[in-house]
Amino acid sequence: MQSRIWELVSSERTQLLGVLENFTEDQWHMRTLSEQWQVRDVVAHLTSAGSTGVVAWLVNMFGSALNVDRHNQRLLEKYLGDNDQMTLENFRHSQNLRIAPLNSAGALLGELVVHGQDIAVPCAVEYKPSADAVMEVAKFFVTKDFAVNSKKLVKGLKLSSNDQPFVHGYGPEIRGQLLDLVMVMAGRKDNLAKLKGAGTEILAARLG
Repeated sequence: MQSRIWELVSSERTQLLGVLENFTEDQWHMRTLSEQWQVRDVVAHLTSAGSTGVVAWLVNMFGSALNVDRHNQRLLEKYLGDNDQMTLENFRHSQNLRIAPLNSAGALLGELVVHGQDIAVPCAVEYKPSADAVMEVAKFFVTKDFAVNSKKLVKGLKLSSNDQPFVHGYGPEIRGQLLDLVMVMAGRKDNLAKLKGAGTEILAARLG
C-alpha cells in the first residue's frame, strides 16, 4: 500500500513539473489559493515537504518553537533558490525521492493534490490530479488530522462523491466531486460553492 502511494506521489510530481516548465515569470509570481504564497513559494514548500527527513523535520520544528507557520517558512526559504529556475530545479530534484514529514506518504500526496490546485486555479491552467491520487487523499483526510484538521472538520457529516465510489461518515450529507470534497477538507472555502446537501452549511460555519 505504501509503495502504491509513493508511485502516486511521483506521478503527481511529474504532472506538476510538466505544468511548471511552461510557466512565465509572471505566473511564477502570481498569488495562489494559499493566499500568503506566490506560485514559487508553493513549489518551494512542496520541495521541502518531499526533501526533509524525520530528524531534520523535528529539529526544524523545535527550532521554530513549535510554531507551524515559522516551521514551514524556514523550510520554504531553504528550497526557494535565488530565482524561479532554481526553484523549479529544486522541485525536479525531489521528483523521485521517497521522503515525507514523519514518513507519511499520504500527507505528502495530500500536499501535492491540494497545492497543485492552489497553483492551477488562479493561474487558469489545465491540471487535474489522477482519480487514484484524489481517492487516496480523501481516505487519508477523513482519518487523520495531519497538516490540515480534515478529520475534525467533517466529524458528524456524511461525505458522498458523485464521480468516484467514495462515501464516508454519518449525518447531514455533503455531495459533490471528490476533488472538491478534498479541497474543502483542506480548508479551501471557494470549493464549497460546488457542493450540495444539508451538511454544506455546517461545514461552511466550521470553516468560518
